[in-house]
Amino acid sequence: MSADRAGQPITMRQVAEAAGVSIATVSYVVNDKKGARIGPEARQRVLDAVKELGFRPNALAKTLSSGSSNFIGLVADAIATTPFAGQIIHGAQDEAWKHGYVLLVANTEGDLAAEEAAISMMLEHKVRGILYSTWYHRAVTAPPALHETEYVLVDCFDTATPAPAVVPDEREGGNVATRLLLNAGHTRIAFVNTTTPSPARSGRLAGYRDALQGAGIAFDPTLVLDAAPEQEGGYAVAGRIRDLGVTGVFCHNDRVAMGLYDGLRELGLTIPNDIAVVGFDNQEVIAAHLRPPLSTVALPHYELGAAGVRVLLGLQEAPTGAPLAISCPPVPRASV
Repeated sequence: MSADRAGQPITMRQVAEAAGVSIATVSYVVNDKKGARIGPEARQRVLDAVKELGFRPNALAKTLSSGSSNFIGLVADAIATTPFAGQIIHGAQDEAWKHGYVLLVANTEGDLAAEEAAISMMLEHKVRGILYSTWYHRAVTAPPALHETEYVLVDCFDTATPAPAVVPDEREGGNVATRLLLNAGHTRIAFVNTTTPSPARSGRLAGYRDALQGAGIAFDPTLVLDAAPEQEGGYAVAGRIRDLGVTGVFCHNDRVAMGLYDGLRELGLTIPNDIAVVGFDNQEVIAAHLRPPLSTVALPHYELGAAGVRVLLGLQEAPTGAPLAISCPPVPRASV
C-alpha cells in the first residue's frame, strides 16, 4: 500500500475516515466483494478517497479473501537461459499483461526438486493457472502437482493426460521449408534430417514429403540423409550432398545448415549458385549472419507463449485429444 507524508503506509482506517464510512465498507469496495450492500454514493466516496490518498490494497490479503490472484505461473526447464526459446516467456508475459495478469516465472534447469518447489509456491499464491514449458518440442510427463490447478503445456505434450498443449506445427514447417526451394525452381532436393528421435525429426520429414507430393515430385529416400543435429553433422554430409547431384538442400536446423555451408565451401561449391540451402529454427545469431544469410523457417516461440496464455484463460480453444499446432513462418534470405 502507498505511504503518507510521514512515510507510513496508508491504511483502510484512513480511507474510511476520509470517505466517512466504516472500515468494513472500504474493505468491501477495494476487494470488490460480491453481494455487499453498498450504495453508489458511499462506493464513490471510497473510490475517491482511495485515489486521493494513494491507497494500495494488500495483494496477498486480497488473494486470500478472493481465492484467486492476478498471477499466471510459468514453469520452464531452461528457456530463460536459451536466447531464441526465451521468446516463449516474452509472448506469455505480453499476453498475460494484456488481460490484466502478471507472469510469475520459475526457471528450474531441469531440477525436479526445484520444479516441485516452484509449482508449490505458485499454488500457494493461488495463481490463475500454470504454463509448463520446455525449451524444445518433446513429450513430457506432467508433474502431479499441476493437476491441482488449470495448466497448459507449452512446446511439449503429455499423451497420458487430457491437458491442453500448444506446440509448433513441425509438419507444416517442413512443408514450408521445402516449398522455399520448390518455388525457386528446384526439383531435386535433399533433406538432411537428425539422428535424434523427436517430433521435429518425424514432422519435418513428413512436411518435406508433403511438399514434394504437392509439386508432383516422387519421394526418393536416397535424398534423405541423417546427420548429428549440430554443425559437425552438416559438415560431415557435404560430400554426399555433392555426389547426389541435388540443387537444393533442406537442413533439419540452422546449425546443420551452418556446417553444410563450411563443407560445401571446402568442396569449391557456392551457395546458392551451385546448391541452395534452407535451414529451420531461425536462430538469429546463426541464420542472419551466415554468408550468404540463411533462408530458414522460424519456430514460433513468441506465439507459443501467447497462445498458451489464451488457452489457459479460455480465450482460444485447443483441439480435444491433440495439441494446438502453431504455424512456423518462412524467413527467406539469400541462400535460395
